[in-house]
Amino acid sequence: MCSVARPMLDLDSNPALRHLFHLARLRVSLGFVVAVVAFWFAAPTWMSLTLGGVLAGAGEAIRVWAAGHLRKSQEVTTSGPYRLTRHPLYVGSFMLGLGFVVAAAHPMVALVVLGYLAVMLWAAIRLEEATLREAFGSTYDRYAGGTLHVTTRRFSFAQVVKNGEHHALLGLVAALGVLAMKVLYLRLG
Repeated sequence: MCSVARPMLDLDSNPALRHLFHLARLRVSLGFVVAVVAFWFAAPTWMSLTLGGVLAGAGEAIRVWAAGHLRKSQEVTTSGPYRLTRHPLYVGSFMLGLGFVVAAAHPMVALVVLGYLAVMLWAAIRLEEATLREAFGSTYDRYAGGTLHVTTRRFSFAQVVKNGEHHALLGLVAALGVLAMKVLYLRLG
């Protein structure tokens, strides 16, 4: 599976997709607001940080695995984790978010982060499926129906970098670092 430039969709003919597109455009801005709220309320401990870090790390590992197979805008990718699920990047993103919730150890963080993920991942999946269906037609339909031939392709670190996944990895390290500093602050304060 792959992402294709959003303008391929005829948003004027489908108001629901147009609304999802506008919601998806807010993803980054809203993500920063969610992050500020989450870091503010976070009350991590070394145990919550360890458990959450392991879960988030597993989510990032899934994202790296997917990014190492994904050929955006070129094909319906069926190798690697795409042979198991249509949305491994989103599975990994959910696990990352869940790991952050566990690491932050505060109910407000859980509410805000899980609410954000539920809305944004749902919108992203709907838009991506519509985009892929528009770009690849029956090939995507066969993939979604489980009848498209699965390809075997080796994992590529170069493809991970090309897909920009190293940025998500750096973001994970930074987030865990900020939470570790908050653990130290809470212990000293």
